[in-house]
Amino acid sequence: MKKYVITGGAGFIGSHIAEYLVSEGHKVVVLDSLRTGFKKNIDSFNLEFVQGDIRDADKVNQLVTDASAIFHLAALVSVPESIDKISECNAINTQGTINVLEAARNAGNCKVILSSSAANYGDNPVSPKVETMKPEPLTPYSITKLDGEFYLDMYRNQFNIPTTSLRYFNVFGPRQNPKSAYAAVVPIFIINALQNKPLTIYGDGKQTRDFIYVKDVVAANLKASQTGKGVYNVALGNSTSVIALAEFIIKITNSKSEIQFKESRAGDIKHSQANPAKFLKEGFKPKYSIEEGLKETIAFYESELLAQVKQQH
Repeated sequence: MKKYVITGGAGFIGSHIAEYLVSEGHKVVVLDSLRTGFKKNIDSFNLEFVQGDIRDADKVNQLVTDASAIFHLAALVSVPESIDKISECNAINTQGTINVLEAARNAGNCKVILSSSAANYGDNPVSPKVETMKPEPLTPYSITKLDGEFYLDMYRNQFNIPTTSLRYFNVFGPRQNPKSAYAAVVPIFIINALQNKPLTIYGDGKQTRDFIYVKDVVAANLKASQTGKGVYNVALGNSTSVIALAEFIIKITNSKSEIQFKESRAGDIKHSQANPAKFLKEGFKPKYSIEEGLKETIAFYESELLAQVKQQH
C-alpha cells in the first residue's frame, strides 16, 4: 500500500485517478479547492479529502509527507478566464506547481506527474505533433502549463526529483462537466443526442481532434508514476473529425438529433493529432477505442439524465 496525493482530485480526470488508486487499496489524499471540481465526484471513494488551494505551500507540504507520488492536476483550466486573470493564472498554475515540487523535494523519493496540455503546441500546422517540436503556447493557460514542464525538468536535473509531464490531447469520459467554460464537445453532444436535441458544430465539422478515453489517461498517469522522464504526448494518435464524432454519437444513442452548423469560432485549431510513439516506447498502450470509450460515457450520462428525471417527478 502506497500513499498518493492528487491535486485537483475532485475534477474530471483527477477523480478517475483517485477511483482507480482507491480500488487498488492505496491511501489517497485529494486536495481540491472545488473551484471547478465537485465533491460528488469522489464522495463514494474511501479517501481523505482536503478542501484547499495549491497556492497554500504549507498545506501542500503537510499533505505530501510520506507520499510515493503526486498527481498534479490542480490548475486554472479555463482559457478565457486565464486571459482575463493572468496574475491569478500564474499564481495557481506556475507558483502552485513550484509548491508541489518543493513539497516533493521535502518529502524525498516522491515522484511528480504533471497534467499538461496539447495546447502547448499552439497553432503550429505540423501534424502529428511530436514532443521535440518548438512549443508555441498562445494563452496564459498554456504558457503556465509549459512553465510547469520546464520547472519539472529543472527540479529533476537540479534536485534529483523524479518528474514526468503528460501532454493530454482531447480527453473524454464520465464525469466531464458539460456546463464548464472549458466544456468538451463529447459530453455536450451526448447529452443533446440523448434528448434528441440538435448537435451544433462550429465550422464545417471537418476539423479533427485526437480523442482519448479517460481510463487510458488514468493508465498513462500510473505508467508515468513508475517510469519516464520529461514530456510525453497522451493520445491515441488518430484523428477523428467532429462531424464523424457527432454522427457516431447519434448512431450509438439511436437519436433523432439533427446536426446544425454555425460559424467557426475564433482561435479554434483546425487539426490536432499526436504522435504517441515516445510514450509507447515506455510501455504505455491505450486499451480503449473511441467506440468503447463512447459507449461507457453514454451509459454514464444516460443514467445521470434518468436520475434527474426521477428527481423532478
